[in-house]
Amino acid sequence: MKFVSQASIVKWVVAAAFMGTLAASQGQAQLLASTAYSSSSAPGLPPWTLTDVAPAAAPAPQQGSSGSAAGTAEETPFHQAGDHMPFEFGALIQGGNGLTEDRDGFHFLMAGAHAGKVLYKNNAQGMWRGNFEYAVELFPYWQSFTPKFQRANCTAIPNSVDISCSPLYTVGGTYSGVSVTPIILRWNFAGTRKISPWVQGAGGLIWTNHKYPGFGSTVLNLNNDGPNSDTSVWNFTPQFGVGFHYFIKPRRSIDFSANAVHISSASLGDKNPGVNASVQFTLGYTFWK
Repeated sequence: MKFVSQASIVKWVVAAAFMGTLAASQGQAQLLASTAYSSSSAPGLPPWTLTDVAPAAAPAPQQGSSGSAAGTAEETPFHQAGDHMPFEFGALIQGGNGLTEDRDGFHFLMAGAHAGKVLYKNNAQGMWRGNFEYAVELFPYWQSFTPKFQRANCTAIPNSVDISCSPLYTVGGTYSGVSVTPIILRWNFAGTRKISPWVQGAGGLIWTNHKYPGFGSTVLNLNNDGPNSDTSVWNFTPQFGVGFHYFIKPRRSIDFSANAVHISSASLGDKNPGVNASVQFTLGYTFWK
């Protein structure tokens, strides 16, 4: 029994030694494989450091919707993707001079507001990319500074070729009124991220506190100074303009324009001398919604 017990012990010792040797061999293989991987990934660091550090996880990609929303928030209304049709509201001042005939002494100054709504967008590439806008303008402050001159009121003397005239009095000078432009049809070109040019055609109406412009002459006759020789307090303003928006923010722009404006009463008065052409320059500040 004693011999059998010693033999059993020897067998168990041999088996334990074999198992320990096998486990040590497997551990060395794993250590070598881990060291080889870490050294190839970053050869500049010690292998015992790299084997204990797990590779950093790659950052998760951002959601496409949030990224596109952030990009859209930074774009002007003319570069924004989609079918959004923006509104615009702004304040503006305008001034200019007459150009033709004896109207080079006419000067204009006005201040008011502009409101518009984009009705159509063309998202195609090319020079015609942009949008079509309908807008209105109101100038509660409107003034025209004109040369002063004298005239009289004359009437015919019955059964005579002579006329009877009042003393001379002064007409012209400063006219005050209100101007409204209820029809503005504008094409805004997309342009760049900062500058978007536009062209427009428009039609409006002016009311003045005196019949505008002044009419008459010191050469007294019934045509110049007779009962049917006056103008009207109502005048129409067909016009054409070009300009551009300068975007200081994606939803804020400073606007510059030049407008050719014709002023005519369409013969609402006895006479319609009008202002055949004037050029008027506009400076405005616009909010886009």
